[in-house]
This record gives sequence, C-alpha cells and structure tokens, in this order.
Amino acid sequence: MHTDSLHRKYLAERDKRLRPDGQSQFVEAKGDLADFAHGPSTSPPPARAALKEDVDVLVVGAGFGGMLTGAELRDAGIENFRIAEVGADFGGTWYWNQYPGIRCDIEAYLYLPRLEEVGTVPTERYATGREIFEHSQRFARHYRLYERALFHTKVVRIAWDEPSSRWHVRTDRGDELRARFVTLNQGPLAKIKLPGVKGIRDYKGKIFHSARWDYGFSGGNSDGGLTKLEGKRIGVIGNGATGVQILPKVAQHAQQIYLFQRTPSAIAPRNNRPTDLDWYKSLPKGWQRERKDSFLATVRFTFPVEDLVDDCWTDFYVRVANAVAAAKRAGGPVDVVAVMQGVDYTKMDEVRAHVAAVIKHPATAEASKPWYNFLCKRPLFSDDYLQAFNKPNVTLVDTDGRGIERITESGLVANGQAYALDAIVFATGFDVGAAPNKAGEYELVGRNGLTLDQKWANGVRTVHGTQMAGFPNLHIVGAVAQGTIVFNYTNVLDIQAHHAVEQIAQCLKSGVKTQEVTEAAETRWLRAMRKNHHDLSDFHEECTPGFLNNEGKFKDKPTFVGSSYGAGTLEYRRVTDEWRQTRMAKETRRA
Repeated sequence: MHTDSLHRKYLAERDKRLRPDGQSQFVEAKGDLADFAHGPSTSPPPARAALKEDVDVLVVGAGFGGMLTGAELRDAGIENFRIAEVGADFGGTWYWNQYPGIRCDIEAYLYLPRLEEVGTVPTERYATGREIFEHSQRFARHYRLYERALFHTKVVRIAWDEPSSRWHVRTDRGDELRARFVTLNQGPLAKIKLPGVKGIRDYKGKIFHSARWDYGFSGGNSDGGLTKLEGKRIGVIGNGATGVQILPKVAQHAQQIYLFQRTPSAIAPRNNRPTDLDWYKSLPKGWQRERKDSFLATVRFTFPVEDLVDDCWTDFYVRVANAVAAAKRAGGPVDVVAVMQGVDYTKMDEVRAHVAAVIKHPATAEASKPWYNFLCKRPLFSDDYLQAFNKPNVTLVDTDGRGIERITESGLVANGQAYALDAIVFATGFDVGAAPNKAGEYELVGRNGLTLDQKWANGVRTVHGTQMAGFPNLHIVGAVAQGTIVFNYTNVLDIQAHHAVEQIAQCLKSGVKTQEVTEAAETRWLRAMRKNHHDLSDFHEECTPGFLNNEGKFKDKPTFVGSSYGAGTLEYRRVTDEWRQTRMAKETRRA
C-alpha cells in the first residue's frame, strides 16, 4: 500500500474510534463498583494492635518502588523505617496481577531489580508473573524488608504537622505514625478502571477485573490448569497486554471464549527462550547496570552504542538510526521525521504480514491487523495469542472501534448481537498516570493545609517530578509527570529511589529536620522541561485512541508520555545526580 494511502487508512481507523466522552468512557472501581478492586479472598487480615510510632521514613507502597526505596535505606544504614502496603506481600503489580499467562514484556535481565545483589537467576528471557513475584519475595528477604512491613494496611491520610516537623499518618488499621520523611511509591498500574457501560450490576454470572483474577472460580493458577472453566463460556473485554496473555490459557479449557476487541494490538513474535546458564554465569560484575544503560541509550537513538539487548523493543530504534545514518551518507538535507515514518510503515507492514501468516481464518486475520504507527499503542509480543484464534473454541468479536454496547443479566451485547456468557473478565487496564494521592486513595495535606489537589489545580509543579514546594520531606518514587518514563519502568524507580534516599540520608546525618524545594526551583524545572520538550502532539493526535494519547485528545491533556522530561532517562539521571551535588543547597530550604 502506498504511504499516502497508508496515512489515510490510519486516520480513517482513528476517526472510527474517536469518542466525545474520551477518558470518561471508563469508570473507577469505587462506590457501587468498589468490590471490583478487592481481591478474591474474603478472609479477614491477621489481627494486630494499632501502632503509634515515630519513624525516620515511611514508605507508602510495597511494589518495586517501595522495595527499591527500602533497599536504598538499608544501603544507607537507615533502620528506622516502615513500609505500609494494602496488599499481603511485596511485589505491587506482580502481587495483584496474577491472571493466567501473565508475563513481562521487558526481558528479565533488565526488568528484575538488583539481580546481582539478590542472586536471582531468571529461568527465561521473559519471566512469568509467578517468577517475578518470587523474585520480589526473595528481594524483600535479602534486604530484611518483611520485618519493617505493615501489610493489609491502607494509608488514609498524610498531613504535615508544623510544630513537630513531621508527617502525621493515619491508616485504616488505626495506626498513628509520625514520620520525618515520607516516600510515595504507588506505580502507574495501581488503580484499575472499568468500562462505563450499562448493566454491570445486572449480570448474574461471574464478573471480575483481570487484576483481581478469581482462581476459586477458574481453578489453576497463573501458569494455567484452569480446569473449572471446562464447559463454560467466557467473555474477555480488551486485547491489550493483559487480554493477549489471558486468551491462550483460557482457551485451553473453556468451552468457548470470546475476545471483544475495540482496536487490534500490534503483535510481534516474542521468541522467548530459556536462560543460557553458562552465558549468565560469565557476566562480569556490574553487567546489569551496563545492560540497562545500553537499552536506555538505544531507545533514545544515542549512537554509536552497542545494542546489548537486541530485542523487539530496540529493533525499531536501531532500524531508525541506521536509516537516518544512511540518508546522511547519501548527502543533502535529511528529514528525520520522514525517515522515521518510512521505517514505521515497514515495521507495521511486517506486523500485519505476521498476523496474516499465523491466523488461518481470513476475516479474523483481517480484523486483527493494526492500522496505526508502531508506538501509538504499547507494542506487544506473543508466541501464542494469534495462534489461539486457530482453535475452534476461540472467537474474535471485532467491534470496529465501538466497544461493547451493554451488559445484560446473561451476558453482553456487541455489534447488536447478544452473547450468553458464564463469566465476564474486564481486561480494561488501569488509570495510568494518576496522581499519587488518587492512585493510593489517601488525603495528602502539606504546609498550611495545602492539599495536593490544590497544589496541582492549575498544573503540575515539581522539581524533577519528585519534590514540591509546600510539601517538605516528601519524595515521589515512580514519578512520570515532570519525571521520566521509559519502557523499562524499573529504570525510573532505580533513579528516583536513589535520589530520594540520598537526600534523606544527608538530612538525617546532618541533623536537618526539614528540607523543602523552593517555588523558584519549581519554576526553573518547568523551564528545563520546556527547553527539552519534544512536541509530539501531532503524532499522538493522529494515533488511534488509547491511554497513551488521552483517548485521542492529547492536546487537551497530554498524558504521562507528553509530560515527562524530554531529554531521556539517562540524562534525567545525570541531572538529578548533579542537582544533589551543585543545586540542592540553593534550591531547598533547610531547617
């Protein structure tokens, strides 16, 4: 297809999916829908007495951000800290999300934090959710984090107390914690979202969100064996990263599975393989940091660089860099955007050809072809999703961009047709990029009664995305808004956990009671953000609607993709390191 024709096709497919309600087509799991956010277990948490404690640091959240912050605290010799977590264990995303087939799409050698220190040897290049969760537990044992953890504990209010120069924290267990420093560690996948369709409460069958999978209903575990689904008709709504992983496992046992699709995902082969133990054991000390940095450099088009990862992610960036280099060697001006677009068209042609080659039914194959640029939606990699559509008990229900219409007592309606179902699974994702207090569902009050909602009422104001005037001794770990973002999110957590604890340790060592960034520092960081900003609004506006472009309304409210530091994660790390050495003294108030 000619490039002009492809462009028109992309825009036509986007226009079908544009909706006036935008993000409001989704609803939160609260009020009448609050039970969707609960785990399937109904047993009460272990009883314990309410705590009244003074701590140096309170870490809110026990996912990878909280774990890395805890490890940094141990490294710094800081022992008087607590980790508050609403779940029953460490792992965050990998604690809550244990749906069938769950696996990370970033290689384990990059994604799993502190492999060298903890001693984990990933069994495969792309680890299962079970293995990642087990690494989380091993990590927590290695750094003795369990002894500082308060599980089954939801923080409900964090308020600055001026006389004591401490954060006063209340939890739903009656705890009253007085913390000199607080780190907020909720990740981008903390808050589930549901489709705002009619009839959710009318349905009489089993219904749940994928992040709260009910194995009591399905049997088995995340590796499969869902024997209780035999003879049942299952509907899965959504075919993003979650739906793509669920489908093959459910198809092994269900009588019939229907996957309801709004927009096809771009699926390339994962080509997973076992870890070569001889290779792994031969790696020199510091190999993981080097490998992570290579990935970060490659996906920033930083060349020449040795692509140590050589995976589905770096492939696209290497192609673009090589194409730009070839155009420059040919002489004359080089339109980098046009070159990148040409590579993109070729890449997506390959993706569509792969779909056609794998799926045998022509109509299903055609409906599964993605018509948009490679990075408009998170690219996905699977060795069994497309193949599952060749099974007689698997049906793709393509809604041509409209989504399902309503849920009924016995199932749901899509494309005007009723589907009788024994269970409905919402693989509809998360409120990615929600503010920390929204993700954690607590009240956050700084100096003089200033809430975070008030602070950000006219736009986000921070330094590095992690600290704010009016909120002393507070650090956000995992900040994307005015922070940094990259496919391998643990890079972000590594940098920001270190950034926070380095400052906390210095304050504790020097007897500093309070440290607070100035409003002038916030203004300077806003200028630095603007200086390094790359205007990709036109690109995102032309993308198919999704969470990456605010459901097609990117210019109205740039998502976390458009609100992070534009110079890249490696430069962000350099900037934050330099700030602590040269700017911190003049850009913070200390007492």
